[in-house]
Order: sequence, then structure tokens, then C-alpha cells
Amino acid sequence: MADLPDTAAVTRPRIRIENAVKSFSGRVVVDVDELVLGDQPIEGLIGPNGAGKTTLMRMIMHSTPLDSGTITLLPPDGEDVVLSGLRTHRMAHHGVVKSNQVIMDFEKLTIWDSLLLSLAKAKYEQPQRIYSERDLFEEQADAARWYLDFFSFDDPFGYAQSAGEKKLLDIVRCFLLEPKFLLLDEPTAGLPEELTEKVMQVVRDLAAAGTAVVVVEHDLNVIWSLSDEVHFMAEGSVILGGDPQTIRKHKTVVEKYLGEGHV
Repeated sequence: MADLPDTAAVTRPRIRIENAVKSFSGRVVVDVDELVLGDQPIEGLIGPNGAGKTTLMRMIMHSTPLDSGTITLLPPDGEDVVLSGLRTHRMAHHGVVKSNQVIMDFEKLTIWDSLLLSLAKAKYEQPQRIYSERDLFEEQADAARWYLDFFSFDDPFGYAQSAGEKKLLDIVRCFLLEPKFLLLDEPTAGLPEELTEKVMQVVRDLAAAGTAVVVVEHDLNVIWSLSDEVHFMAEGSVILGGDPQTIRKHKTVVEKYLGEGHV
């Protein structure tokens, strides 16, 4: 990876969530009065199953529309962007990128082609530009090759085989987009320990370079070791926030989520 700037000098984008509500079949699954994400380089979002974590992440990306409320991107410079007023495909244009909780794979594309597709600018996504693939290769090959080597894909020119390899491919696609605000939804699920450590290393490097990162993860060892701040969500609301050690020992978190034996 390239030399990284002093983290103290880095200014990150933030996302402000206000009065955000989402219901399914009459049941409120998310109800967040006010929450700002991105004050710290890496923030964890934890809570019991059904707490609304993934739904909230999808609301930020507008792949799940809000019933009410507003979600706004606050860039370090430039005008605010109302994300809840954008279509999902416009998010990456503003540097907001999310990994998939459920494995999403292009089964007819090789690993290499899948990475190139994720990097293709809009000008390449037209039939008449099909013969411009060489240009795209020359522009992006080094970055794609670095990740392929770093994560030791078995056959970059073959197809992703295992669930873990498909999960890793999805995460690498997110990394290659050089996001300004990165949302990771259970990024290490199904990955062996060695690859989990490598994913965490890249996340730390991106955060040090100025990317704001929010991680939803059930592997709490990842949360405690990776996060600068942790938000605790239960019954649709974010009810606590603080440094990992404070949240880990908080009575409400222990009772609702961790259990006495975890602390």
C-alpha cells in the first residue's frame, strides 16, 4: 500500500441520520432520531439479531427506502448531499460504498473480469466501448493485481468457487473503488482467520488514509480490535455509543446482547 498520511491531519466525511424510520408489515424495524457516523476513523455497529443494523445500512444506501426522515452525507469540503434523495446507483459517485451481507457474485464472470467490471467508469458501460477493455486494463490492472496477490486468490482468471472466496471478492470490489465512506456488512463472515486479519489490515490502511468506515459484525473480536468507537443498536434504535471497552462492559449491552460470560 502507498505511504499513508498522519491520521491526525486527515478529515473524513460523515453521515448524519435524522428521524429515520422504516417499517415492514406494520412493524417498526428502524427508528433512529439522530445519529452521526464518521466522527471516528472506524466505527462498529453491533446488536442482537433483528436489531435493525443491516436495514439501517441499506437505508443509508437507499436500497431500502425510508418511510420518513433524512440521511445526509457531510463531506469535509463541498456541499452536503442528501443520500436519502438519491438512487442507489448514484451512491458510489459520492464515494459511499457498501459490501453485501448476502453473497453477490457474477457467476458468468471470472474473478479478474469481476474486478475490472467494478472499476469500469460509466463511459465503458456502453456496447460501443466493448473494444476499450484494453484501456481499462492499463488504467486499473496494477491496483487489481495488488489485491489479488495480497489475498492470494487461487486462480484469478477462474471463477470464485467457495462462499468465502465469493465473500472476499465482494469486499475487494469495494476496496478497489477507493471509497470515501465504506459500509461493511459482516465482512469477515465465512473467512478463515488469516484472511480476516488481512481484511482488517486493509480496512485500517483505508481509514488511516481518510476513509470513514462503519462495520456491522457478529464476530466481536473483530469489533473490539478494529473499532475506534462502537454503537449499540437494539429494537430498531441506537441506544449507546462509546469506545469499545466502555460498550463492552456496559450493563445494557451485557444484559441485552453479550451475556455475563462474555465480559
